[in-house]
Amino acid sequence: MNTRAQRRRLAWSTAIFSAATGLSRALGLVREIVAANYFGARGSINAFTVAFQIPNLIRAIVADAALSSAFVPVFSELLEKGERARAWRVASTVFWLFLLVVGGITALFILLAPVLIPPLTGAYDDLAVTLSQILFPIVILIGLFGIVTGILNSYDQFTIPALTPVFWNLAIIVGLVVGVPRADTADGKLYVYAGSIVVGTLIQFLLPLPWLRGLDGRLRLALDIRDPAVRQVFKLMVPVMLGLGLINVNAVIGTVVASKWIDPTIAPNAIDKAFRVYMLPQGMFSVAVATVLYPSLARLATRGDMDGFRDTVTRGLRQINFLLLPAAAASIVLAEPIIRLLYERGAFDPDETTVVAQCLAAFSIGLTFNGMMLMLNRAFFSLQSPWVPTAIAVVNLVLNVVLYAAFERLGAWGIPLAISIANIAGFALLALTLRHRVGSLDVIGTATAFVRVLLASVVLGGVAYGVWRALDDVLGRSFASQLISVSAALVAGAAAYLIAAWLLRVRELAAVLSLRSRTARS
Repeated sequence: MNTRAQRRRLAWSTAIFSAATGLSRALGLVREIVAANYFGARGSINAFTVAFQIPNLIRAIVADAALSSAFVPVFSELLEKGERARAWRVASTVFWLFLLVVGGITALFILLAPVLIPPLTGAYDDLAVTLSQILFPIVILIGLFGIVTGILNSYDQFTIPALTPVFWNLAIIVGLVVGVPRADTADGKLYVYAGSIVVGTLIQFLLPLPWLRGLDGRLRLALDIRDPAVRQVFKLMVPVMLGLGLINVNAVIGTVVASKWIDPTIAPNAIDKAFRVYMLPQGMFSVAVATVLYPSLARLATRGDMDGFRDTVTRGLRQINFLLLPAAAASIVLAEPIIRLLYERGAFDPDETTVVAQCLAAFSIGLTFNGMMLMLNRAFFSLQSPWVPTAIAVVNLVLNVVLYAAFERLGAWGIPLAISIANIAGFALLALTLRHRVGSLDVIGTATAFVRVLLASVVLGGVAYGVWRALDDVLGRSFASQLISVSAALVAGAAAYLIAAWLLRVRELAAVLSLRSRTARS
């Protein structure tokens, strides 16, 4: 396949993956809206937020991205070399080893929860312990799902894995709507919430399994631990585990600071609620771009095609800038009306809107840089050099802790502000190190594109805020009025952004228009 055709195919795959991920993220937002309606942001729901930290930390260390990031390069390399039978034997071995080892780790942590969880909380200790014990089994399920997803992605199949979170979210929403009103106590309602997440995670793991049958191999019972490729997966996994573990230790530290030194009755959950909104564009755009380009990067690295590798990384960074900078601008200027529209009903009070909106605006400052960090991390994983992101994650952790201490006095939004500043520093370190490793990443061209997109995003922010402000003064603060004013502001801002990008000759706009034309022809 020629380079131009390959770029079109990758762009099309990115668009499909982005749409599928966008649907799942949108449903995730619906899930959070439903949860906010029942639990609000203040009170015992903060026990749930704290309880989720240790299972989520273990998940990040031994499952999900850590496992798939180490597995995909090795599996893709074996496929590239034509060793398909061996590739599937390696996949099967990794699958069963993970199930055995992480199953034991999960059981251990369930037993140790009464010791591990209380030091993290500023209130609701017993409730947080029980909730964490209910949630721990998701570690196993997400890890196994990561292996299945890694196999499908290595065959350039992205849509089904991207759609499975749709059903995960639907299962949780159904659990909340059906189960919470039937629970007799506030604690019981939270137990329903946690149980729904476990059931949803099981469904997410099972759904993509039928699509493995259409490939040229299958998962079977195998424990070929002597295969060097199996050892290579776990060798690569160690630094990735450490790097992602440090990132999530950072999140745990932020939650502890929020719970113990800011306000245990609202700060942890306010940060989490804002993070869920922040992750919508992150999941739709940067995750989509990085996930679709990752197998290509792994193949290019295997072939030693550094020109193609650098070109792919640079295009990925520019695409992320083009998509996330305007999203960040909109989230900053419209943070409060967005949070009001999404959450302010039921148990969620107006004073909680202000706290969550401040956190969203602070998170959004680092949105683009976090997306670019994801792309650069995948580049290092493709080169099978995962220790570099790990070392930079150590630097980021230290910087974050210092910033947490400095910004704690600002209130809840000081935590996401610290994370955003650390993301900017982390991106700079990753970019400089990768440039030293593989050569020029067209710094001048990428920086010029960034500035142009930034200017267009400023135009978006000004237009969006002006439209919302005018309509808000006229229509008021009812749900229907806010829906109209926020929607109109986003549409007007998007139109202004596209016009500004065209006037500024932003190259990535042409790729978007090309995809639109191709969709129309299809």
